[in-house]
Amino acid sequence: MAEWCGLETDRAALLALYDLDAGGFEALDDITEFGAALCETPICLVSIVEAERQRFIARTGLEAQETPRSLSFCAHAMRGDDAFVIPDARLDPRFADNGLVTGPPHIRFYAGAPLISGEGVPLGALCVIDVEPRAALTPLQHQGLALLARQVVAQLEGRRRDHDTIARQQRDAAALADSEVRFRTLADAMPQMVWSTLPDGYHDYYNARWYEYTGMPEGSTDGEGWNGMFHPDDRQRAWELWRHSLETGDSYEIEYRLRDHSGDYRWTLGRALPIRDERGVIIRWIGTCTEIHEQKLMLEEREMIAHELSHRIKNIFSVIAGLIGLSAREHPEIRDIANDLRDRILALGRAHDFVRPHSANSAPMLGQGQGTLRGVLDQLLAPYSDGSVARVHVSGANPIVDDRAATPLALLFHELATNAAKYGALSNSAGSVAITVAMEGDMYRIDWREAGGPPIVDHDRGSGFGSRLMALSAERQLGGRIERNWKPEGLEVSLWIPSRSLSRAAAGKA
Repeated sequence: MAEWCGLETDRAALLALYDLDAGGFEALDDITEFGAALCETPICLVSIVEAERQRFIARTGLEAQETPRSLSFCAHAMRGDDAFVIPDARLDPRFADNGLVTGPPHIRFYAGAPLISGEGVPLGALCVIDVEPRAALTPLQHQGLALLARQVVAQLEGRRRDHDTIARQQRDAAALADSEVRFRTLADAMPQMVWSTLPDGYHDYYNARWYEYTGMPEGSTDGEGWNGMFHPDDRQRAWELWRHSLETGDSYEIEYRLRDHSGDYRWTLGRALPIRDERGVIIRWIGTCTEIHEQKLMLEEREMIAHELSHRIKNIFSVIAGLIGLSAREHPEIRDIANDLRDRILALGRAHDFVRPHSANSAPMLGQGQGTLRGVLDQLLAPYSDGSVARVHVSGANPIVDDRAATPLALLFHELATNAAKYGALSNSAGSVAITVAMEGDMYRIDWREAGGPPIVDHDRGSGFGSRLMALSAERQLGGRIERNWKPEGLEVSLWIPSRSLSRAAAGKA
């Protein structure tokens, strides 16, 4: 406390936090009235001691609102830990010549309980004053004065908390306003269309780029007006996906056709993410719209070219199969071998549909058993069967596989089968492959085991393009992992693939 008493500048800064100039101390007036009645004195004051004065923020029995600090009894009282009592000020050498003793209010008896802040800093005192000398306070009066002093401090600390809260709210409001200005300035400078919504999805802001692009009057697309900007064929889908994001908090991403200022519909990528408070509650959504029209047309053109190339490749398979059939008719003695070879080539043609790049529109149709992992494997591995002798054995679980997972799975197993046909168990008549599928937690484990093939040749050990392609399919596209083990008896490969990566249905249940 002594340290604080010596640091008047710091004490003055603390007093400023109580906002004493604002008034409103009616509750303290009730305390001074009760204090005067309890101690049977004509005067009771709540005195706050400042650098040059003491001010009476609540008072009973005294008209004066302040006096100089140099005359203050309370400046002495606030330095103690207990009540400061002067039985007769005219007999006390410290106060005998004090102007408050020799003149109004003619103090003779004084008792003051210190007012100490929560930090232990002296603020002033709650005092009672009599114009007649007295020996002391009674024990009850002494206890009551200390209790009332603590009540005064509690009132002041509550006022300080309110002042701090208001100041913090003002700072927060100023910071929010500054942040809003910064956000709008940044958003207006972006080439993308930027928008935001309230937690319920009400659109309340679009940047300048949105109005420039759409040509709409400012404010005309607030609320639900934005949906009218989409192509009629895209509106329902956009609404359903947006409602899903609002209900679940999932990020929003969709491609739709947006009407521009000329009235043309152009492909646009819409995205939005929620902003959450410290409790995780969504307080706002921030979204962007990015035109992808040219990229979309390029993808469609590339898809058309890929489709045409694929069609030509399948035609080649058909031509080869036809040539083999023609040779078989001309040479009946090779008919069995030719038929077997033709069937393999046609199966390769069917497997080709899985391994070529696909868009969402051209992905293989999965049905009649193809919608499962075993159905996909049957299509891919059919070219490697040996008549009635099964060369590849699949056992265990048979998870659902949708179009999104079919291509990376096909690429991966096509590479394994091709390598096995060139170097491993399928390169001779004695070899075989066992594929087992099992559920491990939320992952599917798929084991590929080769046996009966020639000795393992150290041809790439995971460094070649095929190995990198398998890692890309398993890890990047399917979100799983792959392990390879080149054992003397044959290659062993283990895959772990999240169930949600195999089908959207599984992802939805997760």
